[in-house]
Amino acid sequence: MADSILITGASSGIGKALAFEMAQRGYTLGLAARREDELETIQKQIREKHPSTKIAVRHLDVTAYETIPEVLAYFTSALGCIDIVMVNAGIGLGEKVGRGKFDQARRTIETNMIGAMATVDAAVQYFLNQGKGHIVGVSSVAAFRGMPGNASYSASKAGFAVYLEALRAEVYKKNIHVTVLYPGYIDTPLNNMISSRPFLISVEKGASIIADLIEKKVKSSTVPVFPWNIVGKLLKLLPTSVIAKMG
Repeated sequence: MADSILITGASSGIGKALAFEMAQRGYTLGLAARREDELETIQKQIREKHPSTKIAVRHLDVTAYETIPEVLAYFTSALGCIDIVMVNAGIGLGEKVGRGKFDQARRTIETNMIGAMATVDAAVQYFLNQGKGHIVGVSSVAAFRGMPGNASYSASKAGFAVYLEALRAEVYKKNIHVTVLYPGYIDTPLNNMISSRPFLISVEKGASIIADLIEKKVKSSTVPVFPWNIVGKLLKLLPTSVIAKMG
């Protein structure tokens, strides 16, 4: 029987592209997002291309933290079991500090970090009972250095990555794998309004790389691996005067 994967934030961007990629590879799919109508369209499109794919969809707003365990239980029932949970739901609002937009910063933290943590917490509880599992968390290369104009986004992705590192130690030798991914610029609605997107790759290419990394159960990786594995290290070393010009 093929492995099953639950993908949050599956209605667009990386989550949507990964759904098609994993269907092509024979996975059973659980797709969750706020826009259930989009999920139903994706479900129909996948079934047209891959009729044998077992797939279930469900509305999920990860900031409604108390609903996450019930949604996870729904997918467990619909799919039989869940082998992989891809914690991908996220937003990027691009606000600057001190400009009267703290509400946007709060929403970013609530979604990208607290919502992601709540999803992981529910998934790990399920995996501990099941005796195995694989958590895949989507961070960002923005986690490597706080970037001007993206302070809350960088903080949310860095915080989530550190949370997952702690989790890896907590579940050591419990047959639960933890993968942290740091995507660079992948052509999605989250960043397509940005004028400069260095080393940009298509969302289909990004999904293919991510699927390979998931199957290898890597502990952490940038997406793509090169050149971001080098650039990410350099970002930490650049002086503030250089970083300031990137805003």
